[in-house]
Amino acid sequence: MGIPRNDETETGLVSRSVRGSVPSLRAALDAMPAPRTFWTGPDEATVVAGGVAAAVTADGRDRFTSVRDDIDRLLRSGDVHAGTEAACPRLFGGFAFHDEASDNNGTWADFPGARFVLPRVQVTDTDRGTWVTVNAVGADATPEAVERRLEEARERLAAVEEAGPRRGSHIVSRTRTTPRETWRESVAAAVDRIEDGDLRKVVLAQALAVTLDDPLSVPDVLADLGETYPDCYRFLVEPTAGLDRPSLLGATPERLVSRHGRTVTTGALAGTTGRGDTPTEDDWLAAELLDDEKNAHEHDLVAETIREQLSPFASSVTAGGRRVRRLETVQHLFTPITATLDHDTHVLELVEALHPTPAVGGLPPERALATIRETEPFDRGWYAAPVGWVDAAGNGSFAVAIRSALARETTATLFAGVGIVADSDPDREWDEVQLKYRPILDELE
Repeated sequence: MGIPRNDETETGLVSRSVRGSVPSLRAALDAMPAPRTFWTGPDEATVVAGGVAAAVTADGRDRFTSVRDDIDRLLRSGDVHAGTEAACPRLFGGFAFHDEASDNNGTWADFPGARFVLPRVQVTDTDRGTWVTVNAVGADATPEAVERRLEEARERLAAVEEAGPRRGSHIVSRTRTTPRETWRESVAAAVDRIEDGDLRKVVLAQALAVTLDDPLSVPDVLADLGETYPDCYRFLVEPTAGLDRPSLLGATPERLVSRHGRTVTTGALAGTTGRGDTPTEDDWLAAELLDDEKNAHEHDLVAETIREQLSPFASSVTAGGRRVRRLETVQHLFTPITATLDHDTHVLELVEALHPTPAVGGLPPERALATIRETEPFDRGWYAAPVGWVDAAGNGSFAVAIRSALARETTATLFAGVGIVADSDPDREWDEVQLKYRPILDELE
């Protein structure tokens, strides 16, 4: 359902929440009507949702502003009763990496330049308990009807049976979009541009298409990712409700930005090495990463640019000390960055200002984006783009959709990229890409 664009038309949003229970979030997601939504992040509520009460879409360069205006129009006059802030109406979704889509009939055909959904039914799991929410917009949005549906949803979810054993699958074929020799040539060409002064950094990505012997179970993959990557943002975006619907899912360590009131939280995540087989080797690799000039240079470019991008909105920007962040398969250089806003700035204004960070795009931004377009033999779609949520107060939380895959029945396309700077070695960068496939690849296998 779309949003009325006549400012004199009331959207008629009605939202009601009640405490509830489900056997597990995995079982709840499996039981949700399509299209489904999943979101969780460090120190955030976990949301499992289904159906569409309202949707906002946009394309082109003004998509951030267009989406923000439509979301404000939808949420500003709502009749909302919620027992906790996390269960209040939120729209979940994201954006394409590039302003202009180039894959209208291909892999990303179902994903516009921006799409956000107000779910019809939502389960919100917080440290204060679990809440069931029902949202409605338009002709069927009366308090009586919504309260009746809420009770039905609460009873239905409480009666959902625990999901059975996780369904495994096996990869039967793999197809790379970028052969190794082509990769070497692309990295060498990028290094030449950097040495000529045309670029300071560019992030080049690869795509890996796999075929499975059984249909992918999205709830199972997200549950497994939660066990392996508990400190990452996990997300699911399904743009359509058909049986053959695509699912964008992932477990990303990279927060783009979170805004709550005047407090903004983000960080620089760039520079990568592997994990060791022993604690001693792990520590040695971490120390080597901290001392590595190439990785330190790449990381500092990202941190410096994020601080500059936040400065116009903030009365203060503070960066913590650079450190190593360890994940299951890789280790990253990480610098936490916080800011205090000097005026009421919507989270989507911050998303627009920060995307793409040099960790997934490059510097200077426009030249890096042009290089990516010219070099990569596939469309990024929503890969490495902002995904997250927005509420009525302009608060929200967005992650960068890396360590992700676009899945559909028995196929999945995985994406991974690396930052290219002046002293990048094509073979080392190739090996780093393979490491970054592993979070999703391991779960598929």
